[in-house]
Order: sequence, then structure tokens, then C-alpha cells
Amino acid sequence: MKIAVLPGDGIGTEIVAEAVKVLNVLELPLEMEEAVVGGAAYEAKGHPLPDATLQLAKDADAVLFGAVGDWKFDKLERALRPEQAILGLRKHLGLFANLRPALCYEQLTHASSLKPELVAGLDILIIRELTGDIYFGQPRGRRTAVDGHFPGAEEAFDTMRYSRPEIERIAHVAFQAARRRGKKVTSVDKANVLETFQFWKDVVTEVHAQYPDVELEHMYVDNAAMQLVKAPKKFDVVVTGNMFGDILSDEAAMLTGSIGMLPSASLDANNKGLYEPSHGSAPDIAGKGVANPLATILSAAMMLRYTLAQPEAADRIESAVRAVLAAGLRTPDIYSDGTRKVGTREMGDAVVAAITGKTIKG
Repeated sequence: MKIAVLPGDGIGTEIVAEAVKVLNVLELPLEMEEAVVGGAAYEAKGHPLPDATLQLAKDADAVLFGAVGDWKFDKLERALRPEQAILGLRKHLGLFANLRPALCYEQLTHASSLKPELVAGLDILIIRELTGDIYFGQPRGRRTAVDGHFPGAEEAFDTMRYSRPEIERIAHVAFQAARRRGKKVTSVDKANVLETFQFWKDVVTEVHAQYPDVELEHMYVDNAAMQLVKAPKKFDVVVTGNMFGDILSDEAAMLTGSIGMLPSASLDANNKGLYEPSHGSAPDIAGKGVANPLATILSAAMMLRYTLAQPEAADRIESAVRAVLAAGLRTPDIYSDGTRKVGTREMGDAVVAAITGKTIKG
């Protein structure tokens, strides 16, 4: 099983190192090859997604990704910015379904910004369409306005668009996931304003007819944002477009206590996937050894489960993470009185210890 390891920028190198360490102790037939991506690739190769890196990702069975981005690259033309690497990988690999579980561990209910009773037992799966919508729609650019409120002024524009096949395939992913969970799907749209999302709503409703055992509700995105902080446990599977999913999944992350706890999977039609933590590159703490590696380690567990067909190994990682939290170890983002603050490497070592049956020092 070949894994392309792409650490990227900022804390990406630190957190991916811990995930690789965890994978190595599982004694599985894994071949891992590393390559540069993002800002690191631009500095080394002149492009955020070099041809060699893209080819490695195509040839691999799965991709383990860290994070990309750094403020020092903000003045580059958009096509050369680090973030274009992840967009390019999604496009070239056909990664259209982003799965982001928002799970609140029992030991971390106090770390949430909401009252413990609102988040205790929280288990949401957000499914975000990843290759369409306004992020990829054409035409886009800047021009001189010929109409509108200020004709003759400079303006910028992007295009929101979805085709029927794009909506159908992500809807099937959502309904199939719901069948394995609580059998409820909330489709989030803005059908009262946007023609694109009236179409989205219509198509999702049509696909739902094939899943009579699953409940479907439609919700406007502004209401969904409110309900996530008002009554988050009412959600089971949430499916939505690229932009709305980008925003709502980060909101859901904070319900769990820290975005540093949230893994994600981006899958193609055959379940080949790119696995990465939901957080960014955090250049402000890079190199300090304080980043939380658990989201990346849990992303590796998702990789074993969804792409590499190793569910028992995935279970071992997830159980080890629960054991480490139960022992009271915390990185700074989830630290509270009565627990022990540890760094990136020590947290990774603790997960390894839990997997191998060694004592965890709490």
C-alpha cells in the first residue's frame, strides 16, 4: 500500500511526522514516499504543486497531507500561492467528496465554546462537495463594470455553478453515509436567494427518493449556522456545497473543543483519498513543538478505514487517541486545569505507547 506523504508548510511537517510515526508501529505493509508541496514546493521548485509531486499523488493508493500556506507568500500571483496545491490535487485526483467528522470526545466537553450539555456525545458528519461551486466556477476575474451601481468602476467576479451529476454524486455519498449512522441527512442551501441552490435542493430531493429509509431535511445556510451553536446534536449527516461546507465545517470544529482534533478525508469515486487535518498551517506556532497532532493522526486512521481497507488498524489508532485523552494529556489548544500539557512530539509518542500497550504517563 503506497502512501504519498506531503507535509507542506508551517506545522504540517511536525504533525505529519507524528502520524507517520504512528503508522509505522502498526507493522502494516505500507510504503511511504515524501514530496514537497505548497510554499515549500514553491521555494524549492518554483511551483506549489510540482509535476513530480502530482505524479506521486496519482501513483499512490492514498495521500497523507499536512497543511499549506504562509503569510510570506500572500503577495505572489494567485496561481503560485501555496493554497493552489490543495486545489490542484482535488481537481487532478477527482476528489469531490470531503468528509469531516465533528466528534466531541467525552474528555473534551469542557474545551468546547458551548455548554457541556450541548456538546456531550456530539457526532456530526459534514459532507462537503469539493470540486464545484464558486471556488472553481468560470468565468472569474477582474474587469471594468459596464452596468450595475457603479459602471466604469473596477470590479471582481466569481461564478457559482453546479451541474446535475455533481449534485447527484455528493447526495449519494451523504445518503449512503447516513444509512450507516443515524439515517438523517440535512441538506444545506440558500435556495431562497440563489438559483444554483434551488437547483441543488431539487436534485437532492430527487436522489432522496432512492433512500426512503433515510430522513431528509432542507435548511438554509444561515439557519444551519445558527442551529449548529443552538442545538448541534440535532444533526447527523450534513451535506452542502463547497463554500458553505468550508465555513460550516470550521464552525462545527470548534464545537468539539479545538479544530486541532478534527480529521478529514477527500475521496474520489473509487474511495481513493487525500487525508488531512481540518486546520491550517498555523505559521505563528510553527517550529515551537506545540501543535496538536491528533487531527492528523486521526486522518491517518480515516485513511486506513476508507481507502486502505484496514478497519482494525484504524480502530487501534482511534482507541489509542481516546486512551491518551483519558490519561489527561493535552496539547495547549485543549489544555485545562487538572490535565498535563504536552508538546507535539510527546503527544505522538503517547499515541504510539497506547497502540503498543505501554504505560501512558498522565
